[in-house]
Amino acid sequence: MNPLSLIQRLKNKVKIKGSNNQIIIDDKKSLKISNTKIYIKGQNNKLHIKSDVKIRDTFIEIVGDDCSITIGSSATIGHDCYLSAKESDIHLHIGDNCMLSRNAKLMTSDGHPIYINDEVINSAKSIIIQDNVWVADNVTILKGIEVGANSVIGIDSVLTKSIPEHSIAAGNPAKVIKEGIRWEH
Repeated sequence: MNPLSLIQRLKNKVKIKGSNNQIIIDDKKSLKISNTKIYIKGQNNKLHIKSDVKIRDTFIEIVGDDCSITIGSSATIGHDCYLSAKESDIHLHIGDNCMLSRNAKLMTSDGHPIYINDEVINSAKSIIIQDNVWVADNVTILKGIEVGANSVIGIDSVLTKSIPEHSIAAGNPAKVIKEGIRWEH
């Protein structure tokens, strides 16, 4: 079942393979979504988009079993973003009032397994972006990261470690450069 309106279906591409996968949209009328590709493959996966969300020119991918992506209320996902939850029981959570600028990449996995003695050494890990986080242009957030509420991730940064709330992190790899901050849309 595709909960998007006719206009939303015409402006976007949605492909769902497998069983018991779902897209939940809290308020179809308040969702502004265009030129976005949504690909869900596997079993029991869920994309949950809350109210007043804006998504443009983004690729949303859920591949595996029991995985989910949640986009919080009043979030903005900018041009050429990539949101990916892969493998098994992996979750990508973007909190309320978050803003992802152009070309942000949030990836819960490395994309392909790497083995030593037939054992995977690079398993996927969930990502949590708490409320009111601003992710600037060209930022990559890797698996296992939690970004604290009211934080900012600077332009062209690669986040390889979690950061606390009310912080600015920047660089490659990103490091906390200021604490005790707040920001406004």
